Amino acid sequence: MIVDVLVEVNVGNQNQMFSYTVSQELQSQIKKGIRVTVPFGTRKLEGFILDIHKDDTARDYDLKEIINVVDEHPVLNDELLDLGKHMSELYLAPLIHCYQTMLPVALKAKRKVKLNIKEEKYICLNKSEEEIKLYIEGNKSVLQNNILNTVLSLKKVRKKDIDNQNVLRTLLKKELLKEIREEKYRLDSNDIIKNETHELTPDQKHVVKSFLEGDKETYLLHGVTGSGKTEVYMNIIDNVIKEGKKAIVLVPEIALTVQLVTRFQNHFGNDVAILHSRLSAGEKYDEWRKIERDEVSIVIGARSAVFAPLSNIGVIIIDEEHEATYKQENSPRYHAYDISLFRAKRHKAKILLGSATPSLESYARAKIGYYGLLELKNRINGKDLPKVHIVDMKESIKKGHRLISSKLIEGIQERLEKKEQIMILLNRRGYSNYLICSDCGYAYKCPSCDITMTYHKTSDTLRCHYCGYADKRRIECPECHAKGLKDFGVGTEKIEEELNKMFDGIRIVRMDLDTTTTKGAHSKIIKDFNNYKYDLLLGTQMIAKGLDFGRVSLVGVINADMGLNIPDFRSSERTFQLLNQVSGRSGRKDIEGEVILQTFNNDHYVIENVKNHDYIGFYNNEIKIRKRLFYPPFCFISLVRILSSDYEYGFEVSKKIGIYLRKHLPNNTILGPTMSNIFKVKNIYRFGCLIKYKNKEEVAEVLKNVLKQYDNNNKIKIEIDMNTMRM
Repeated sequence: MIVDVLVEVNVGNQNQMFSYTVSQELQSQIKKGIRVTVPFGTRKLEGFILDIHKDDTARDYDLKEIINVVDEHPVLNDELLDLGKHMSELYLAPLIHCYQTMLPVALKAKRKVKLNIKEEKYICLNKSEEEIKLYIEGNKSVLQNNILNTVLSLKKVRKKDIDNQNVLRTLLKKELLKEIREEKYRLDSNDIIKNETHELTPDQKHVVKSFLEGDKETYLLHGVTGSGKTEVYMNIIDNVIKEGKKAIVLVPEIALTVQLVTRFQNHFGNDVAILHSRLSAGEKYDEWRKIERDEVSIVIGARSAVFAPLSNIGVIIIDEEHEATYKQENSPRYHAYDISLFRAKRHKAKILLGSATPSLESYARAKIGYYGLLELKNRINGKDLPKVHIVDMKESIKKGHRLISSKLIEGIQERLEKKEQIMILLNRRGYSNYLICSDCGYAYKCPSCDITMTYHKTSDTLRCHYCGYADKRRIECPECHAKGLKDFGVGTEKIEEELNKMFDGIRIVRMDLDTTTTKGAHSKIIKDFNNYKYDLLLGTQMIAKGLDFGRVSLVGVINADMGLNIPDFRSSERTFQLLNQVSGRSGRKDIEGEVILQTFNNDHYVIENVKNHDYIGFYNNEIKIRKRLFYPPFCFISLVRILSSDYEYGFEVSKKIGIYLRKHLPNNTILGPTMSNIFKVKNIYRFGCLIKYKNKEEVAEVLKNVLKQYDNNNKIKIEIDMNTMRM
């Protein structure tokens, strides 16, 4: 027997497979999609078996033999094997990367993670029911009989739930009972009780009916914040499960999974598996096997949950579909929607995209009928959307309020007196953006990256948010040795400090990347805030989406126009989405909501559209600009990134690639090469060429040739992003 194995090699054709023979004793274990250890030069590598040849036809060269089989069962089924090939072709990514990204950490071919299978001990009958009943009739021990009657009634009892372990040992010795061990999944809970059901509104019923009975493959649900999209999702899944099918639900943020999973578990019980990056390796492995064994009907998770080995899929739901986190930024640079589309076609399933602020591309597709368009225009409780107030910070600064306006101060004070809650968004963590010498103008920069370092006061350190480098704050300037270092800009730490100074006894919890690094931190902050242990939740964009707190009546945004200044054609869209989403956290239950946006660009159309909750107005404005400048949805955009530790060499190669692209794609728009916005990261210089086009196949062929030209060049690295979301 000969097998073709895919292993990870860093030079040449990375999709090349290597043939190995299989010893007689291992042949019965060989299947496609299984991992094996193979000799490769002087190394031992793990790889995937992609093809099996039963015959041992003589070859012109000797083949090495595989060392051992890693898995009992294939970790990649036929569907995932085909999906990997599709991804490799679509994203011009190495096939091994595509397969590795589908697996939980514990199964990735690159890493060894030791896992313990958790087990629960149970007690059950070791004799027939008739024999046990006869024994009880003639037995005088009340304690023994109590245990026997319990096991008779329940058939199986957890050993630790039996109070008298000494009596239990006696019954085990008499072989009336026996102890068995069963695998226990780490995330399963015996406390989950299915009890949550909601009567749908007429609008929700119409949406569910239209989706289930419609003939489109993909539907876009455009529903205002608080319109009850989650209830629609659960009702659709109820119908799908009744047909014997299953569902995948994707969410963009780990923080969102906390409340959503609780809602789903209250409705569906333990029929839900959870997949996201903050689970331990063991938890991910448990959930993955639970799915693979067909023990659950629903998978909820972040982007990678789209690869869950779920069978018989009936629906894939992508909540907050506009979020950039559905796009992976390292190889393979896939988008969750593309993967959903492949899997939906395979299973004859439907896709539902949900958002209060759909991406322009999705809404444009719905407008022309490529997607079905479903709408929920009103909040589920009949409440109005929150009133949005715009504060011109140019005027506020003149009055002495540089960070927090008098309007926001008054709003916070009012909510504290009413015992209501407040959420404050500032999409920048840390204390200040950078430190500058007031004498010579020197700004602290990361030694490895082309970026100023952020000051974090709680740890008194300067940190690079790109490579993680940290340094203690210095007292004097390293350039001129003056002691006039001052911090500029503002982050969540500084706002927290200011609020504590202004409001005596205010209970503030901060939620950003710095406060959520430990396991379970997201869940604890959300649970504590929901239980009114805090008055104010302060955070970055992770607090903006999907969270549902009944006491929140005021949302404030510091530097609401911050995102408008980013050099990216999507900056207006992302800013509108973020501000609209965070506004929707206010007044979701019985309390009237208010939003205060602090901005220096109060007359910008994005700010005006947010104020009026006017998605359609924003869409109409933005789509005209996109059409005039030939940006998506009127074209596709791909990015060729050139990376090198040698600036001069990287610059020369980027110029050559620019010339090559213009020569071979004369009818397309080529921008660059230029230096990337963040030009140096981890001592690697970054250049880029941007291609705007309509013919995917033509561009893909040209870019394949670019990759081939530099396959064996270890001085340069070429990255292709076929559908770039970041400029």
